[in-house]
Amino acid sequence: MPHDARTPARGNPLRRPSDRFEWWFRLLLMALLAVGLPLAAYSAGTAAYESAMRAVRAQAAERHQVTARLAEDVVRDTTVAKRAAKVRWTDADGAVRTGSALVKPGSAKGSAVRVWVDRDGTVTSPPATALNARTTGWVTGGAAALGVGLGAYGVWAGTRLLLDRGRYARWEAEWERAEPLWSARFRR
Repeated sequence: MPHDARTPARGNPLRRPSDRFEWWFRLLLMALLAVGLPLAAYSAGTAAYESAMRAVRAQAAERHQVTARLAEDVVRDTTVAKRAAKVRWTDADGAVRTGSALVKPGSAKGSAVRVWVDRDGTVTSPPATALNARTTGWVTGGAAALGVGLGAYGVWAGTRLLLDRGRYARWEAEWERAEPLWSARFRR
């Protein structure tokens, strides 16, 4: 249908006030999404990265590697990559320590293994790395972006639902007024 040059697109006589509100709301929501999504992703990702890097530095300061000897033979098992075994080492003070560490199955008693220990001499996991911190930052930033996107979609869907309910209610009210006039024509 050709557009009348005298009627601007927004001045369409068939356009309801709810249509105009919907158009402006959608424009506002898209602008907020264009600004808010990258901002939320960047700030959440950066905060998570910095927090994880603090943990990386703290763990690196608290943990160190020592060479320990297996205190027992480790059963050969092809179904697992590592198996818990008792290990023994001498700490910096000359005290002999024991603990449990994950080692390769089939290792013989007396074999040297590298284990991570904390300040108290307890066997622990290796410290987190900068790669762990970067991954945490990226995943958190992505989750924040996804959350903002889903939140915006939820607001949009809820607004559309409310607008459509109002439109249907007005349409039903108009039909209640018009229907008797139309059905009266056919009762003759």
